[in-house]
Amino acid sequence: MRVLGLDMGRKRIGVAVSDTLGITAQPLALIERTGRKRLTEKIKEFVQKYDVNTIVIGLPIRMDGTCGRDALEVKEFAETLQKALSLTVVTWDERFSTSAVTRTLIEGDVRRKKRKMVVDKLSATYILQGYLDSQRHKHI
Repeated sequence: MRVLGLDMGRKRIGVAVSDTLGITAQPLALIERTGRKRLTEKIKEFVQKYDVNTIVIGLPIRMDGTCGRDALEVKEFAETLQKALSLTVVTWDERFSTSAVTRTLIEGDVRRKKRKMVVDKLSATYILQGYLDSQRHKHI
């Protein structure tokens, strides 16, 4: 069974998937942000194709630790997904994920236009890898 990671951007949603052992995360796709029903169907396709049993969604918590409008929308969407797909959906603190990925891409001399196209997908990978690492440390 695999884990799917989502980074909920305003225009696009980055998608990442774990390997079958739940050790590493790989970037998978970008989904254009559309209506909730269509988005749920697209995620369902990934769940079925990759035999996913858990979805991790990045939660945009404010720097002071509170939840703003975006975080509340993510929590609501997580509940919708959990009901629609009948699997575990968890949120994961995504603070610094986009800035960490962007910094890495800049250090790698990736042009701004290319960064814009991959940052959401890589942020989903970063979020998912953090979750996978935390789960592995629980079992040590």
